[in-house]
Amino acid sequence: MFRDELKQPLRKKSLSQRLWAKRPSLLATAYVLTAVAFGSGAWWAVRQPMPFAGEPMVSLSIPAAEDIKTASTDPAPGDGSEEVADAVVPDIDSSDPATQAPAPAEEAVEQQFVKADDAIIVQPRRSLAPAPIAAVTEVSTWGQLPRISKQGEKPSKVYARTASLNDVHSDRPKIAILLGGLGLNKKLTQRAIRELPGEVTLAFAPYGAELQEQVNAARGNGHEVFLQMPLEPIGYPASNPGPHTLLGDASDAENIDSMRWLMSRFAGYAGVVNYMGGRFLSMPKALKPMFSELKSRGLLFLEDGSLALSATEGAAKAVNLQALRAKTVIDADPSPQAISNALNMLEEEAKAKGIAVGTGSGLEITIDTLKDWAKDANERGIILVPVTASFQGRLG
Repeated sequence: MFRDELKQPLRKKSLSQRLWAKRPSLLATAYVLTAVAFGSGAWWAVRQPMPFAGEPMVSLSIPAAEDIKTASTDPAPGDGSEEVADAVVPDIDSSDPATQAPAPAEEAVEQQFVKADDAIIVQPRRSLAPAPIAAVTEVSTWGQLPRISKQGEKPSKVYARTASLNDVHSDRPKIAILLGGLGLNKKLTQRAIRELPGEVTLAFAPYGAELQEQVNAARGNGHEVFLQMPLEPIGYPASNPGPHTLLGDASDAENIDSMRWLMSRFAGYAGVVNYMGGRFLSMPKALKPMFSELKSRGLLFLEDGSLALSATEGAAKAVNLQALRAKTVIDADPSPQAISNALNMLEEEAKAKGIAVGTGSGLEITIDTLKDWAKDANERGIILVPVTASFQGRLG
C-alpha cells in the first residue's frame, strides 16, 4: 500500500508509483482488446477456404449484332478460288495415318441461359458422376445396394444434384418436380433426359431393361435420380404394381428382402418415391421397418401426392427419416390444359410457401407441357430446383 502523502508531502514518489498513476483506464483497455479481437477474427476469416462459394459462372454483356467478315469466311480478291474446282486432288491412302482427317471436335456442352437485368448468365449443363460410386455402395447377395460410407457420406448427398447458392439464397419462389415411370419406355426416357431442364428429378421404375445405362445417361445430363418402390395399393392383387411389391400384411423380413431386391436394380438414386401404395402407406406398422431400412442406408423418402391420407409423416418421425409429401400430381388429368393448370397451382403454392413440390409421370404429353412451361418459368420469377433441395427446410 502507498504511504499517506499528507503525512509526508515532500516525499519523492518511486518509479512504480509514477507508472501506476499513469496507467490507462479500464475503458481504454477494453477498446484496445476488442479491436484486437475483431482484427484477428477478420484476418482468420479471409484466410479460410470457401468450398461452397457457388459454381463457376460467366457474365457476358451481349453486343449488338453485326456482320463480321474474316479471312476464313471471305475469299480475298484475286485469290484464284475459281481454279480450285479444276485443281488435281492427290490420291489419299485411307490406311496411312498421316493422311487421316482430324477427329471431329468433342461435342459442345449444352448451355443454359438465365436472363438477368443487363446481362446473360451462361451456365454449362452440369453432369453428375456416373453410378455406382464405390464409397456409398455395398456388394450384397441381392447385388449392389446403397450404404452410408465409412466417412459418413450418404447416398442422399453423394447422388444429389446440388442447388446453386444463387438459387438457395434467393427469395424467389422455388418449384421442385419429379417425373416417375422412367426406364420402361426407352424412347420417352431419352426425351425426358434430353429435353427437360437438369433441375427436374427423374424417378426410374425397377423393372426396365438397361436401367443402369439409362440412369447414368440421366445423371450425365444433370438429372438427379430417385427409385420408384412398388407398395401395396387398395384392391391388391387385382391392382398389382409388379414383382416384389411390399405388402402391408407381410412379415418385416419379407418386406426387407423385397426392398433390397428392388434397391439392387440400379445405383445412383438419392432417395425413394412410392409407386401406388394406397394401403401400405396407411399402415404405420408396415412403414416403420421400411423407413428404418431407408434411414440406415442414407436415403430420402418422397410420397408422390397421389393419396389423400397416409401415415408417412408419423412413421418417418418415429425413425428420424427425412421424408416429405408432394402436394400436387401435375398430370392426374393427362391433358395439356389440366397439366398447365396444375403447374399454375404449383406456382401459387411456391409464392405462398417459398417452395412447392410436384410429381408426374414420364408421359409424352407431360414431357411436352413441362418443357414448354419451364422455358418461361424464370421470366415469371420461378426458380426450378431438384427435389433433394426441398428436404433442406428453406433450402439453406
